[in-house]
Amino acid sequence: MQIMSFPEAATPPQLRAQVLDLQREAWPPAEPVDPAAAASGDAAGPAPDHVHDPALEPLSMLLVADGTVLAALDVLAKPIVHAGRRYRVGGLSTVVTRQAVRGQGHGRRLVAAAHEAMRASDLDLGVFTCDRPLQAFYESAGWQHLPGTVLIGGTPQRPFPSDRPGFDKVTMADFFTDRARHDRPAFRHARIELYPGDIDKLW
Repeated sequence: MQIMSFPEAATPPQLRAQVLDLQREAWPPAEPVDPAAAASGDAAGPAPDHVHDPALEPLSMLLVADGTVLAALDVLAKPIVHAGRRYRVGGLSTVVTRQAVRGQGHGRRLVAAAHEAMRASDLDLGVFTCDRPLQAFYESAGWQHLPGTVLIGGTPQRPFPSDRPGFDKVTMADFFTDRARHDRPAFRHARIELYPGDIDKLW
């Protein structure tokens, strides 16, 4: 069993096909699409040929055993400005575990590996939303709850906030650089203008 990482577009075809199958299994295309896919993968259907906006530098991380993808996720990244300061941030998206092997810790292992990979990268912090019932899962993999914090996705012209009616999201984060850790209070009970675009509205 190993963890493999590739730019989304450079994932080997045999592995990429499996990831797309897992995503379709988790989010059947026939179901109504929830555009707040975000980190937990709690929305319907990534498009098979263009899951993420290339501008967000999508990195696919896969947990593979004997050529079989057991779990997969994508790390997206972009610069933001918050409270007058510029940061490079990343987030988790399309987190999925093969249905036949759920409950065995594979998803947690992959999310924890992504957390460590993001910590070792050039990111100042990681931040994303998940459904409230998944908060403890992400905390067990190294992420921390930002109480009262809302991510504003979409675009400045078409904002898509994580506290919109009908959502029950929490914001998860971790701070990787000294500067980001120093500024952490500015991210609590805040509205963070993430604006990842129209494809990955809340990544």
